[in-house]
Amino acid sequence: MDAVVLAAGEGTRLRPLTEDTPKAMVGVNGKPILTHCFEQLVDVGADQLVVVVGYKKEQIIEHYGDSFQGVPVTYTHQREPKGLAHALLTAEEYVNDEFMLMLGDNIFQANLEDVVQRHNESRADAAFLVEEVPWEEASRYGVCDTNDYGTITDVIEKPDDPPSNLVMTGFYTFTPAIFHACHLVQPSDRGEYELSDAIDLLLESGRTIDAIPLNGWRIDVGYPEDRDRAEQRLQAEKASKAETSKEV
Repeated sequence: MDAVVLAAGEGTRLRPLTEDTPKAMVGVNGKPILTHCFEQLVDVGADQLVVVVGYKKEQIIEHYGDSFQGVPVTYTHQREPKGLAHALLTAEEYVNDEFMLMLGDNIFQANLEDVVQRHNESRADAAFLVEEVPWEEASRYGVCDTNDYGTITDVIEKPDDPPSNLVMTGFYTFTPAIFHACHLVQPSDRGEYELSDAIDLLLESGRTIDAIPLNGWRIDVGYPEDRDRAEQRLQAEKASKAETSKEV
């Protein structure tokens, strides 16, 4: 699969870390968030990295060039911050088949390969990695409803009154049908073209979406304290592995 990474955001909530740096290039444990994303995607077999850039895009392009660990990197530009569905459409011409999608402001240490495997084995049109979060945090995310079979039945973007605490984590697989849905999306109350609205159009057309529970952890780096928390988590894991290695 190809992998699309959405990395156009300015990251206003991350200031002052993003005053002179795009959100995806904020350092976490010695390397940019985007490098963490790329490493995860290469590990699960990405054939191409299609990176949607915007705010201070030159920093991203200059840093990574045209390849990452031998995997080709292609850039596409979201000229205005009009939402995730709008950003994804800028990658349409570069993706011809099923693909992975990752939001470029997340740190994952999780079972991404399970999502890819489920997508390849099932007849679903998409598969999402999902997790349960505290109820008071659910309104920060795209909230999912599922049926008894683990299939997603509804997605609501950042609801004031969440119907559940099961949320999308920022890693997905899709067929090209998502692009058609993105073209049909109308601006939300926030004035953005929401990916969750495109997903709802897929559901309304009878397409199926599998939900795969998160095994591991991920942190959405939206605020400076999230960045610090991710760094501490990675450092703790590194120390734990080093201690285990000594014991062996």
